[in-house]
Amino acid sequence: MNIDDPALLAEVTAAFNAYEAALMADDLAIMDALFHNAPTTNRFGVGEALWGIEEIRAFRMGRGGSPRRRLGHVVITVYGDSFATADAEFFRDGADKCGRQSQSWVKFPDGWKVVSAHVSLEG
Repeated sequence: MNIDDPALLAEVTAAFNAYEAALMADDLAIMDALFHNAPTTNRFGVGEALWGIEEIRAFRMGRGGSPRRRLGHVVITVYGDSFATADAEFFRDGADKCGRQSQSWVKFPDGWKVVSAHVSLEG
């Protein structure tokens, strides 16, 4: 299995960065476009478990934007030609705790999409 093909790694990195920019801008359309449109797509957050894209959309619409943050260490790895993971630490403005984010990305005919995500804060 090929790991971290440079072209594919660049694609996933661009998608990851687009998602981060959309998150900080509260651009719901871009965030939605970067998550797989399916009931099997899940997102577990600091205080919520969202099962399926419809719950994810409803959460985002009601949240009013994500807390401001900056990224720390980010590791993106591509396995083969259609699966990748993105793991990042982040630091919310005005908070001392480190947050962590993990995403599983799959390449579909219309591009790379998150199929599973988990966000947590240090206890």
